[in-house]
Amino acid sequence: MINQVLACDFSGVYRQEGFLAWLGQDCALTLLDFSSLEGTSCYCSREAEERIVAKLEGRLPRERWIDSGDYHYMSHLLALKETEPFHLLLLDNHTDDQPAAFGGILSCGSWVKAMKDGNPMLKDVLTIGPEGCEREIPETWLEKMRGENIYVSLDKDIMDRAWARTDWTQGSYSLENVLGMLGRLFSAGCRIIAVDICGELPQAKGATEEELEINRDTNIELHNFISKYLN
Repeated sequence: MINQVLACDFSGVYRQEGFLAWLGQDCALTLLDFSSLEGTSCYCSREAEERIVAKLEGRLPRERWIDSGDYHYMSHLLALKETEPFHLLLLDNHTDDQPAAFGGILSCGSWVKAMKDGNPMLKDVLTIGPEGCEREIPETWLEKMRGENIYVSLDKDIMDRAWARTDWTQGSYSLENVLGMLGRLFSAGCRIIAVDICGELPQAKGATEEELEINRDTNIELHNFISKYLN
């Protein structure tokens, strides 16, 4: 079966890394180009939100690449398409659960709260990574999730700089740690309805060729691992 993958292009980073060209050779790629859309970086204007949602038509692939952490709010917009109850598993170095600023405008730091407040299909959220949150997926949680719908959102800033380069503060997880957690989840008897991945560093934010290469290589490892379970 051909892998089905969605890529959302805001900054051009996947082209800069060479990851987009690599994906195009490996899978059936749905590319949504938002690079000319204003009002999207970190904060998503009302107009931009409407135009993004209008493009999220039909049955989207379950593997979604959503650019840098500046656009992590895409997880909220994508999850609005879910029609059955689900649990959110967030792997991140930040909770992204802050009250919205500037008149309630959606942002990369408030999207989890927006999902809690505005998505009736969301049952609860388990956050792994930030200070004060779980460091690993609890076995008791995995047991409870058997047969349940799970929406995964991964920000690569949970990882050490050996594995990911972002413009946000980063955690200490290795790629092996992250793949281990995902493997346990995928083998737990739950239904994975989506896996979103963000955490790139575009050239406009100062990425070097080495940093683009590090992120591309980690992306390839993540895709190869995830696609075995989603397709």
